[in-house]
Amino acid sequence: MFNTLLLAVDVNAPEGAVRSAQAAISMARAEGATLHLLNVVPDNGMAIVSASLGPDHVKQALAAAEAALSAWAKATIPDDVTYKAHIAEGTVYDQIIRAANALEIDAIIVGAHSPELKDYLIGPNAARVARHATQSVFVVR
Repeated sequence: MFNTLLLAVDVNAPEGAVRSAQAAISMARAEGATLHLLNVVPDNGMAIVSASLGPDHVKQALAAAEAALSAWAKATIPDDVTYKAHIAEGTVYDQIIRAANALEIDAIIVGAHSPELKDYLIGPNAARVARHATQSVFVVR
């Protein structure tokens, strides 16, 4: 049913990805699916912020994120699960959906934290992915 899975991973909060990783690994094993790991580096927002950070800031941030995701994957994903790691830059929920479409993903797995007041007003990334993705979305608490 699912040949390709996308697991969104926040390398800045790896302990939060444990439950969603366990679910993704179980699904990948059961389906014989390829697991794509995605970490999104948030963009800098306004141009004035980018200008103050220096010309290599984005390259350094992406390189650090790639190294962190690789280390996380080696420590977390078992040898019997085929995976590919991906890094993107931009708005988290938008990049998850873009990657899912570009990689022709069958199902997205995202972790969710307990809702806070601000989440009811603007919505967390997991909720936005669930609302806007055309793929099946599994939200793991």
